[in-house]
Amino acid sequence: MSWIRLRQVALVAHDLDQVVGDLHGAFGLEVAFHDPGVATFGLRNAVLPVGHQFIEVVSPTTGGTAGGRQLERLGGDGGYMVICHTDDQASVRDRLGPLGVRTAFEHEDHGYLIMQLHPADTGGSFLEIDFQPGGEDPDGPWTPAGADWQRARRTDIVDGIAGVVVQCRDPEATAARWSAITGCELVGGVLQFDNATVEFREGPVDALVAVTLTATDPVALGQQHTICGVDFTLA
Repeated sequence: MSWIRLRQVALVAHDLDQVVGDLHGAFGLEVAFHDPGVATFGLRNAVLPVGHQFIEVVSPTTGGTAGGRQLERLGGDGGYMVICHTDDQASVRDRLGPLGVRTAFEHEDHGYLIMQLHPADTGGSFLEIDFQPGGEDPDGPWTPAGADWQRARRTDIVDGIAGVVVQCRDPEATAARWSAITGCELVGGVLQFDNATVEFREGPVDALVAVTLTATDPVALGQQHTICGVDFTLA
């Protein structure tokens, strides 16, 4: 049976280094990779492992970027992308045409297949659904995080992303849209990935607005932090 996992969330910031420092200070996270390829999109980035998942921070280096437009829409730093990992990307692709969902960007890198969907067709946030050869092992390869991301993993405080909240104008319709795209079940309006959930909240700008991290440190349990305009809760 095929699966879809929440593998990575992306934040967009004016000051990448400040946000990376905040993530380290709050959660003990370390940078595994700076992807030189994102320069093509006028960005720089940092990817930080959270157990077997990842937080990416991107920052525009030139004008006219999609990330820069998100900063403008939000009026400051905020959430940018929900990036999923599937073992059956072809089935997802087959659903896109009948739903009228366009791809915004596709690319192949040694078998790793990126499929970013057009946010105007999905609502909620930038939604990306990728395929990774060898990805059935959560501790295995994940191309966006570099060749040896495991060395940077720190789990003293948190070890996973349990769920996210996406803001949109019509939560019910957007939830149904994401369910139709992914083939994942909705339970009480909450989308059920293989390893995490997506909740949908009403708001004026489509964006990732909250992330729940799995706490490993009992002292940190229940803590809340706002970093890069996104609300983080340790549960």
